Amino acid sequence: MLKKILFLPLLLVPSYAVANPACAVCTVAIGASLEIARRIGVPDSVVGLWAGALLTLLGYWTIKFFDKKGWNFWGRNALLIILSVAMIGFIYMGQVPYSPVWICGMIYLDPVLFGALLGMVLFILTEKLYDWMKTKNGGRAHFPFEKVVLPVVVLALFSWWLCVCNF
Repeated sequence: MLKKILFLPLLLVPSYAVANPACAVCTVAIGASLEIARRIGVPDSVVGLWAGALLTLLGYWTIKFFDKKGWNFWGRNALLIILSVAMIGFIYMGQVPYSPVWICGMIYLDPVLFGALLGMVLFILTEKLYDWMKTKNGGRAHFPFEKVVLPVVVLALFSWWLCVCNF
């Protein structure tokens, strides 16, 4: 017990920071607000959109953890991203009934699953866009917190689009 008490102050000591794919504060804010959004009546596709982006971010962090440990194998990055987004099923299991609908008259899919897949794709594309923009600007961001602003703006625009289209 004494060892545990002596270890607790060490958690407050700053340590070497490694670059992360996105802001940890934003990640916690998105994760905490998803259930609140569902309770106030936000459509399931919008909740799925933000949950998919959040889970993709957690997949990126898992990739960084695997890099740090030196755990490499063929298809690792794709597998970790897919597994992290697949966690959407465990998050809302028993809370959201599976009710597939026709989306754009082409896809017969559950709105939460559709939103999660769309959020994953949008987050990955936004991260690639940020990397491309940063490279074109000499390795520097155009403005402070550009890496945070880009995904939030893209997800907000697609959230608005999903609400307008009633998905």
